[in-house]
Amino acid sequence: MGKVYVVTSGKGGVGKTTTTANLGVGLAKNGYSVVLMDADIGLRNLDVILGLENRIVYNSMDVMEGTCRLKQALIKDKRYDKLFLLPASQTNDKMDVSEDMMKKLVAELKEKFDYVLIDCPAGIEQGFKNAIAGADEALIITTPEISSIRDADRVIGLLSANEMGDIKLIINRVKMKLVNEGNMLHMDDIVDILGLDVIGIVPDDEEIVISTNKGEPVTIKALTQSGKAYMNIVGRIIGKDIPFLNIDEKRSFASKFKNFFSR
Repeated sequence: MGKVYVVTSGKGGVGKTTTTANLGVGLAKNGYSVVLMDADIGLRNLDVILGLENRIVYNSMDVMEGTCRLKQALIKDKRYDKLFLLPASQTNDKMDVSEDMMKKLVAELKEKFDYVLIDCPAGIEQGFKNAIAGADEALIITTPEISSIRDADRVIGLLSANEMGDIKLIINRVKMKLVNEGNMLHMDDIVDILGLDVIGIVPDDEEIVISTNKGEPVTIKALTQSGKAYMNIVGRIIGKDIPFLNIDEKRSFASKFKNFFSR
């Protein structure tokens, strides 16, 4: 049985879909079979970031309604044989899906793949409830902004109330110049506020925008700081002891988190 992660945040625009795509590519590069499930019914974007938007025939709603078989809806990535996408419907509403329907679909995916990554929609309404329904673990994405952190804190409470097995934090779009100037929250402060173990810190990188527009996640080449950061997160997910990138010349975060995976 595979592991199921839901990638969530509460707030929109913090990088959930980008993170899902990059982690999926990274896991596939490590030889694991991976399916990326877009749970944003009505507003799918994961297909665009992967460059697979022109290959969609069926979607997850078709599978849940019995219009097609799961195999027909899965889209194999153009670059990695073990990476697949299960796109969301653009013509349905989040209310058309129930938590039981999602659990059944995810259970079927777990039997076929090593990793199932669910790209959760923004908000905490029905779409969020559906996305977390079949997940074993959660990756919370936040940025060093007060509004993002507050929403993440709310989501953490909801996940805990739903007895989510394990919850880890990814701090995205870190701008060290602003942090050092005192104009952006430091990672230590975010950890203290949210009380979660950090599994990754991703620096702000314009290459993310460029790669997204090309439909090529940065982990394909992993030459930039953000690409390396995502690949390091992948390594930690599969159980490797990998130090944190030093994205700050003035201070290394590795010292703060070096014992994280030895607990």
